[in-house]
Amino acid sequence: MLLAIDVGNTETVVGIFQGDRLTWHWRYSTVGARTADELALLLGGFLEHQGLSFSGQITGVAVASVVPDQTQALRSMVGRYLEFQPVVVEPGTKTGLPILYDNPKDVGADRIANAVAAFATYGGPVIVVDFGTATTFDVISADGEYLGGVITPGLKISAAALAEAAARLPVVEIQPPRSIIARSTVESVQAGLVLGTASMVDGVVERIAKELGQPTVIATGGLAELVIAQCASVDHHEPWLTLEGLRLIFERNAQPDE
Repeated sequence: MLLAIDVGNTETVVGIFQGDRLTWHWRYSTVGARTADELALLLGGFLEHQGLSFSGQITGVAVASVVPDQTQALRSMVGRYLEFQPVVVEPGTKTGLPILYDNPKDVGADRIANAVAAFATYGGPVIVVDFGTATTFDVISADGEYLGGVITPGLKISAAALAEAAARLPVVEIQPPRSIIARSTVESVQAGLVLGTASMVDGVVERIAKELGQPTVIATGGLAELVIAQCASVDHHEPWLTLEGLRLIFERNAQPDE
């Protein structure tokens, strides 16, 4: 079984693959200071809940992380508790995806995993919109090249910044309002956050399509469900796209005896 771990700035998503099938998945808050032993206790608890264990069933680990301290802690945890090394998405890892960024090292590991999974599933051209701490757009060509993308503030960041900077605006639950013409302060903020983000997504996709040609658009990320029903441009919702990309990257880097 493959243990796939996607460490984001806000949350970490964990999945277990049996072959190419995602069998179990969990989500926990990312804490940059967690040690290797704490991670072993946390992940071991998830596994134990399903009758699994590190030593009994896990034969491989794949990691995409945008939190350097957690990347190192996971390396240490896997080496100590599983006695092999994980496949970490980083420079030198085989992805099968030419990266045409000015500096390929700048592309986040999660964005690379998303791009790999999106192209493998839908071909190109394709755009991945990932609704996380940031809302990101990743653009893959018809030839499977990572062309670049767009990064904007995520929903939660936008909501927190607005409440912090404007004394009379509250922190609100992020959900669609009843109408774009809101009749309360709370719903006015919700309209701006959710419907504004949806319009931004449609606008960015339209601009990219003018340069790229008509793409397939895939939404992923923990906040996607709040927005995509309001978007006209999103074709598919793939909540576990990053984990699927990690599975594919693991297979491209695993040794023959694995």
